[in-house]
Amino acid sequence: MPWPKVTITTDSGESREAIAPLIISASRSTDIPAFFGQWFLRRLSSGYVRWINPFSGKPMYVSLRQARLFVFWSKNPRPFLPLLKELDRRNLRYYFQVTINDYEREGLEKKVPPLAERIDTFKQLAGLIGRERVNWRFDPLLLTDTLSPEGLLLRVRRIGNELAGYTERLTVSFITLYAKASRNLKLAGIRIRAWDHAGRVTVLKGIGDYARTWNMRAVSCAEENNDGRYGIAQGKCIDDALIARLFSRDEELTGFLKRGGGIKDKGQRPHCRCIVSKDIGSYDTCGHQCIYCYANASPQRTARNDQGITNDSDSIVA
Repeated sequence: MPWPKVTITTDSGESREAIAPLIISASRSTDIPAFFGQWFLRRLSSGYVRWINPFSGKPMYVSLRQARLFVFWSKNPRPFLPLLKELDRRNLRYYFQVTINDYEREGLEKKVPPLAERIDTFKQLAGLIGRERVNWRFDPLLLTDTLSPEGLLLRVRRIGNELAGYTERLTVSFITLYAKASRNLKLAGIRIRAWDHAGRVTVLKGIGDYARTWNMRAVSCAEENNDGRYGIAQGKCIDDALIARLFSRDEELTGFLKRGGGIKDKGQRPHCRCIVSKDIGSYDTCGHQCIYCYANASPQRTARNDQGITNDSDSIVA
């Protein structure tokens, strides 16, 4: 479903053609709540974002005037919490995908806050906007020479015991090693072990059992071989059913879904089930420096953002 086109006026006074999506992903490519919150508010005021295609380098203008829903992805939404009142004042709809892993011992997420602080932030966010609008992600599920499936399960359980009552959904996926991530792991001297069938079953069954005790719905993200066993369903991170439930009184959103807006986003991975949205982030700009991340080219390129530095551009630039 192509988004409608509109004409915008840029910060420099130029007229440009822009797409006008109803749903914005903010962002699979970088952590906007952690590092670019003030930039995001400035773009809301200006009414558009200039997005740079990571493959062609060509810019695309994205109008924010018609946007009704923002899906935020973050490992540390704490800097964003004071800004939520402004989103509410603008009568915008939003929910969060918050990743909380425990790879502190392995040093895989170099610049994320300590685990206890991240758990506390999650609870604060759920208290502010409601647990139904804060989804927990343990992503990716991975093994090292010293981390077994059983050890990983213990870490998931430890976090889940803390978050029980603060979220309704847990999303998991097994690691996919893209070329950039493989290179960065090799440079860091960290070996990621391949998952075998027995290990997958151990982890999926354990997570499914835990989720039932936590009263959470466990779902997978872009997994090819998930047949729904072990109590883990195929999930959608940008989910038309969830959107319809959370924002049933928003006639624009519900009308969009009824008109066919719930189709799969063809721009995502083959087994991703998310519905159409427009991402506004940029690769190589996240300050968390997670070594396994597909969006992180190298620790050196992202180091300048590790203190939450934002920029005054109309796009997030590397």
